[in-house]
Amino acid sequence: MLVKHGVISALTRSTSHSPSSSSSTVLRRQQFLVRTLCASKTHLPKLIRAMSSTSEADAESVLRTVTPSLDPKRHKGQAGKIAVIGGCREYTGAPYFAAISALKIGADLSHVFCTKDAAPVIKSYSPELIVHPVLEESYTISQFSEEEKRKVQDKVIGEVDKWMERFDCLVIGPGLGRDPFLLECVSKIMLLAKKSNVPFVVDGDGLFLVTNSIDLVKSYPLAVLTPNVNEYKRLVQKVLNCEVDEEKAEDQLRSLAKQIGGVTILRKGKSDLISNGEIVKSVSIYGSPRRCGGQGDILSGSVAVFLSWAQQLKSDPESPSESPVILGCIAASGLLRKAASLAFTKHKRSTLTSDIIECLGKSLEDICPAS
Repeated sequence: MLVKHGVISALTRSTSHSPSSSSSTVLRRQQFLVRTLCASKTHLPKLIRAMSSTSEADAESVLRTVTPSLDPKRHKGQAGKIAVIGGCREYTGAPYFAAISALKIGADLSHVFCTKDAAPVIKSYSPELIVHPVLEESYTISQFSEEEKRKVQDKVIGEVDKWMERFDCLVIGPGLGRDPFLLECVSKIMLLAKKSNVPFVVDGDGLFLVTNSIDLVKSYPLAVLTPNVNEYKRLVQKVLNCEVDEEKAEDQLRSLAKQIGGVTILRKGKSDLISNGEIVKSVSIYGSPRRCGGQGDILSGSVAVFLSWAQQLKSDPESPSESPVILGCIAASGLLRKAASLAFTKHKRSTLTSDIIECLGKSLEDICPAS
C-alpha cells in the first residue's frame, strides 16, 4: 500500500543523495518511519484505522452510496416509510418540517402522530402527510381518575403499535412539548420501537425526555440523538457530570456516546460531529450563516430517511462496512448543509426553513442525479 501511494519511493529518493551532516537527523527519521510502517502488515491496517477514526467525512460520496436509484420496478413504500411522533397545540411547525423534509428527500410515505388539537393545523399545511390525531395532553384528561388515565394511555400506545411494524424509522420529539402525560406516553412508544427493532431519531423535546431518562435509549444501537448546543450541554452535564470542553470536543463526544451504550450522537454546530462511541466523524461542507429555527427538524427527518436507506444496503454483499446509522447521519448532515447554502444564496437574511426545504430536492439531484 505504501509503495502504491508513493510513500516509500519518495522517501527512498530523498535518501539516495549523499546527506550532509545538517540533514542526517531528518533522513534517519525518514528511514525509521519506513522501517516502522513496513515492519508488520498486520499493524498497518490498525494504524490506518486509528488515523481515520476521527476525520472529515466525505459526505457527498456517502450520499451517492446511500441514495437508491429510482427504479420503476419498485413499489410504494420501498423508498422509506417515516413517522414523526410530535406536535401539540402549541407547536405544529416542527413535526411538519420533519415529515415534509422526509418526503422531499425521497421517502414514499410520511406520517405524523400528534395531539387532536395539532392535527387539523398540520393537515392544513400539506395533504401529502398522513396525520394521526392520537396523542393526549394532561389538560384533556384532568378530570379523569387514575384508572381512566391508564386506559387513555393504553389506547394511545395501541394506536401507534398497530402501525409500528410498517415504519422504517421514527422521528421522536419535534413539537412534542413537555406535558407530563404526553411525555409518559412517548416513553412507552420508545420502548415499543426498541422491542420492534425500529430505529429512531430523537430531537427537540424528545431530547428533554431522554436527558431525564437516559435508560430509554441506553445501549440501543439504532437510536440517534441530534442535540443543539444547549441540548448537548444538558446531556454532557447529566451523563458525564461535567461541562462541555470545546478543546476536547471529539473525545468528549466519543465518551458521551460510549457512556450511553453506543448510541449515535449527531452534535449540531459550525461543523457537525457524529459519534457512536467508537469513531468520530465531522461534516463541515457548505452551510449557512442564517440560523432560522426549524433546521434541526429538517435534519431529524433527513436522518430518518438516509438511515433507512443505509439499512437497506446491509443485504448487499458489496455494501459499505461502516455503520448504517453513522452513514445516515453523515448523508443527512451533508445534504442539509448544501440545501441551507443554496437557500442562503437566493434569500440571504430572509432565508426561512421553508426555503431550505424547497432546496433539498435540487441539492440531492446535484449530487445524485436521478437519471
